[in-house]
Amino acid sequence: MSKTVRLGAVQAEPVWLDLQGTVQKTIKIIEEAGQKGINVLGFPEVWIPGYPWNIWTQSVPQNLQMVHKYMANSLSRNSPEMEAIKAAVKAAGIFVVLGYSERDGGSLYMAQSYISPEGIIVNHRRKIKPTHIERTIWGDGQASSLKTVVDTPFGKVGALCCFEHYQPLLRYYQYSQGEQIHVAAWPAFFEVPKGSDWLYQGSPTASLLASRFMALEGQSFVIVSTQVVKENNLDSMHLLEMGVTDKAAGGFAMIYGPDGKELVEALAPDEEGILQVDVVLSDIDYAKALLDPVGQYSRPDMLSLLVNTTEGKHVIEK
Repeated sequence: MSKTVRLGAVQAEPVWLDLQGTVQKTIKIIEEAGQKGINVLGFPEVWIPGYPWNIWTQSVPQNLQMVHKYMANSLSRNSPEMEAIKAAVKAAGIFVVLGYSERDGGSLYMAQSYISPEGIIVNHRRKIKPTHIERTIWGDGQASSLKTVVDTPFGKVGALCCFEHYQPLLRYYQYSQGEQIHVAAWPAFFEVPKGSDWLYQGSPTASLLASRFMALEGQSFVIVSTQVVKENNLDSMHLLEMGVTDKAAGGFAMIYGPDGKELVEALAPDEEGILQVDVVLSDIDYAKALLDPVGQYSRPDMLSLLVNTTEGKHVIEK
């Protein structure tokens, strides 16, 4: 398959905790991507209405009012706001993986909706295990969220959220689905200051390593999409006082080839934009010929993966 596909990675700042504002910004970014001829566009983790760093810098009681506002500004899959986004995707004629905080009844989930050029959600998944303190806000994805790869006019597209890239069994199952283009959705992360107790795992450098290894291990093109925090929003999330960062930053968007090579020039950590590159999907074969972890470089007689695809139900009526 020698098809050329134009990939796009979003690096931008949400309109924090503002559903309507971030939806309007989302539509503008989609329109810009369409004008640039991008075929597959990836958005960051919980892009709508932004990743609330307060959960790491403040206590649960201190965040009570913030979480209340966050719930009110999270996006429902079936809503006028989602319809507006789907219409924008259809008008642009592109394929979008949209990261957002999904409101479903009285619960929130870290969701990714795959929206086709026809403006249809062709796959919907939720982060299967929110990380650490995230579990105070968001619930777990169920078995349906294991379907991470779909056929599109531009190749087989898949996606994961943030620390899902540290789940080796999940990655392996994703490779088995034949992924060619992967959207690695991340929040804003900051380089760990010297002498800080913040873990290196939550840094841009570590996150890029995890995303790059996904390209190397799975032999796919990887779109890394991230959020940015501008100077005027650092205080509201207590990032300065807690020593997380001393300046506007957070962005580390990148696009990798199936051999792990960087394919674009990175933006500055506080800069907004869409990274883009044209790729040829058949170039994946060069990397696959060297090693294919779910093909000729596997030993299923010795090592195999058990996957439970049965969806858990809250209520069963007989």
